[in-house]
Amino acid sequence: PEVINGRTHKATVVDLSPWVEYEFRVVASNSVGIGEPSRPSALLKTKAAVPVVAPTNIGGGGGSRSELVITWEPVSEELQNGEGFGYVVMFRPLGSTTWTKAVVASVESSKYIYRNESITPLSPFEVKVGVYNNEGEGTLSSVSIIYSGEDEPQMAPAGASALSVSAAAVEVSWLPIPWNRHTGRVLGYEVRDW
Repeated sequence: PEVINGRTHKATVVDLSPWVEYEFRVVASNSVGIGEPSRPSALLKTKAAVPVVAPTNIGGGGGSRSELVITWEPVSEELQNGEGFGYVVMFRPLGSTTWTKAVVASVESSKYIYRNESITPLSPFEVKVGVYNNEGEGTLSSVSIIYSGEDEPQMAPAGASALSVSAAAVEVSWLPIPWNRHTGRVLGYEVRDW
């Protein structure tokens, strides 16, 4: 309670954060006012607990062929709730029922890269990232959709034609490559001449 009866000499403080050092002071009050606070108590650390805050900003994508890159915003130290903190990364191809699980033991980590030759370019994956510490596994993030890495374009532009515009210049044109899982995102074209 905020105000304790004058004949009571102890109280239980609740709603503290796990695995955090606290110090306490006691203040006496009466109908005239509030007195000076006591000297601070010795530092006391609360017990560890399973972490309850999941990582945020789950994202990723890109990377090389046959890679799934997963990123997240690390959980701050005050929300880790104990020693042995790390991340649990779970992912599966979109439409699959079986999750693959990986453990990232570094507190500072914000990325996991899964490499497997069977991953086709630009494949969608369902991904969620959770937390754990020595007390157990905690909360998982909501599911995000992330695409595997791209491969180089597998088809050439079609309809290439050239038109002479002056004694020193030629205008070259072509049909753009349409986006699909096999071509990826075309970032540019290279024009060669001989």
